[in-house]
Amino acid sequence: MLIGGRWVQGENYFKVRNPYTNSVIARVPEASPDAVKSAVAAARKAFDANRKLPAYRRSEILERASGLIAMDKEDFARTISLESGKTIKASRKEVERAVLTFKIAAEEAKRIAGEIISMDAAPGSERHFGFYIREPVGVVAALTPFNFPLNLVAHKVAPAIAAGNAVVLKPASAAPLSALRLGRTMEEAGLPAGLLNIVTGKGSTVGEALVSGEVDMVTFTGSPEAGRRIKQLAGMAKVTLELGSNSATVIDESANLEMAVPRCITGAFSFSGQVCISIQRLYIHRNIFDKFVSKFIPQVEQLRIGDPLSEDTDIGPMISEDAAQRAQAWIQEAESDGAKVLTGGRRDGRILAPTVLANLKPDMKIMCLEAFAPVVSVIEFGEFEEAIEMVNNSIYGLQAGVYTQNIANAFLAIKKLNVGGVMINEIPTFRAENMPYGGVKESGIGREGVRFAVEEMTNIKMVSFNLL
Repeated sequence: MLIGGRWVQGENYFKVRNPYTNSVIARVPEASPDAVKSAVAAARKAFDANRKLPAYRRSEILERASGLIAMDKEDFARTISLESGKTIKASRKEVERAVLTFKIAAEEAKRIAGEIISMDAAPGSERHFGFYIREPVGVVAALTPFNFPLNLVAHKVAPAIAAGNAVVLKPASAAPLSALRLGRTMEEAGLPAGLLNIVTGKGSTVGEALVSGEVDMVTFTGSPEAGRRIKQLAGMAKVTLELGSNSATVIDESANLEMAVPRCITGAFSFSGQVCISIQRLYIHRNIFDKFVSKFIPQVEQLRIGDPLSEDTDIGPMISEDAAQRAQAWIQEAESDGAKVLTGGRRDGRILAPTVLANLKPDMKIMCLEAFAPVVSVIEFGEFEEAIEMVNNSIYGLQAGVYTQNIANAFLAIKKLNVGGVMINEIPTFRAENMPYGGVKESGIGREGVRFAVEEMTNIKMVSFNLL
């Protein structure tokens, strides 16, 4: 583990396994409560010591880190595939995104500014001059998931450093190796000791010790249940939560199916559906339902299942057999209640075949909860507003996609969809590193995306001059 600029051992270790072969690829320390306290204390000390680190220096460090990740692209990609089961093609894209995330953070480090306030807008303040500045919150606790073990780490670490904070990172126990590798990269990039600390552990013990410690902010990506627990433990610390979803896409009668079908396959089945904004529900206009499905199913069945390190593989394993069993059980439960499996449904260990379901009911688990699996449901609709209502009939609200060439329907969706992001003629799985990203309802609070994460990771300080 990385604590205060030193790589330290642990008293106990846990195994990290390759999801495809189930072989042990690493043994990683199980942080003790004292180790977590030491990491937080090291972060506090480093934050206090580096308060005067100028923006251009933070920018240079982040720019250098971006270049080093790019130089080490293939090794990073292989590490991601080995620990998460993500296909090597997708892992390379993740590395490219992390390169960009750090580059954008390097640029944003030089743009952090405040704003002049028109004090004479309030009676009695006419002779005052006011402005606010942004200051770093201090020590940021970052907890990241297994599904993007490099880029979701980048989306927490890079903005935090850009804003002038210190970080204690706790990566997912199933896939901690990319984060540890990034720690080496940040050292090589010249980050002062203690501004990035990394503690590892299995289960909730280490994470709970971290978020309930002396930190100023918690940024977390994971389940709603864990998010609620973090809010209970974090006290007065700021909290940003990026939680679950069962994202939907609406295919209007006017949609370009040549564009929509392949993108929906990407959105539903990339990384075996283990993406927060994976398409889980497809609402298709009844006039084109059969046409869409007749194009969709054959292309789904052409997806190649196999070894994630093979250049030809499209679908690899899920992160664990328990996860695959749970998803299959939900499919079978829906099927026993009248749902129809159009393709897929088969499981071989941790690999669940890409699955398409029809004849669904809104209260089926596979419809109303987050499957986090390669499963998508297709549902007919008649009126466009009916589709909007069905999308909104969810405890989640992260992102939604709408395919339409009707400008009125596009703006109706923008106005009425209760989600954090509306993607027109695009899948909800779309995310650019510089856009605001986050949700409503059970999908979380706060926003990521580098500039917006920087805003979350800073405090506003108001300044007012009385011009006597």
